[in-house]
Amino acid sequence: MGSAVASSHKFQIGDRVVVPFIISCGNCRECVRQKPTIWEKQQQPGFTMPGSFAEFVYIPRAERNVSVLPPNVSFVEAAALGCRFTTSYRAVNQQGAASSPDSGSDRGKNNGPTSIGVFGVGGLGLSCIMIAKASHYKQIIAVDVSPRAMQRAKELGATYVVNANDKSNQDVRDEIHA
Repeated sequence: MGSAVASSHKFQIGDRVVVPFIISCGNCRECVRQKPTIWEKQQQPGFTMPGSFAEFVYIPRAERNVSVLPPNVSFVEAAALGCRFTTSYRAVNQQGAASSPDSGSDRGKNNGPTSIGVFGVGGLGLSCIMIAKASHYKQIIAVDVSPRAMQRAKELGATYVVNANDKSNQDVRDEIHA
């Protein structure tokens, strides 16, 4: 964190910081509805504005869009939080919950959907598993063809795995609904 922002109470010069994949404004309809990843004029460092691999980069609305990186999280680990976890969060807690008739975000109090299925548990799917676990889904079903991926899904929070290898779509559906 540089001196231009260090006058803030949130940051100190030299802080290790992380920036979300999508910079939000905080004022548009989507930001007000707590959906900042889909605002109409979104900005993405390295795509729609300078950034990503720069040593120094200007981030608009830093108070909103920059977070101090905890000391126990490496830059490599933090890099995975950008696109992959933003996409997973939106899929699980914004789109997934919104598509349910009993939508809500606090599954710990039985408010909102309690089951979720994740089809394909590579990097993005495993992130969905972690977000679902952190969001208190009771049943997290992972579907894949790789035994290694399914084992990792179980380690990260899947409560049930379906090996879709050599199964028809109907067989997979039947196993999920059993």
